[in-house]
Amino acid sequence: GNVRQLENTCRWLSVMAPSKQIRIDDLPRDIREKPVDTTVSIDSWQDALRLHLKRQFARDQENILKDLGPEFERILIETALEHTGRRKIEAARLLGWGRNTLTRKLKELEIEV
Repeated sequence: GNVRQLENTCRWLSVMAPSKQIRIDDLPRDIREKPVDTTVSIDSWQDALRLHLKRQFARDQENILKDLGPEFERILIETALEHTGRRKIEAARLLGWGRNTLTRKLKELEIEV
């Protein structure tokens, strides 16, 4: 079943693809639009991140790190501030940063304290 489908898809792509390089958009619609398997057990934040990345890659999303990096820092900072009752020096210590680094990140990410 799966091998036959793969063989048929490869044959179809060799005829229908507009160039020698095959992109996701070149795949037949029924394959291209299949949802990413979300039945995996998410036991850690790393697993959740992997699942998120797989979904983004399936959508052919680019520059993922550019978007995720600041969002990751935002979550770290906001959680540390919540934990410390919004005390910046304590939050910076929890994050392993100096007070000035935290202040700079707060401005960059436009986080109100």
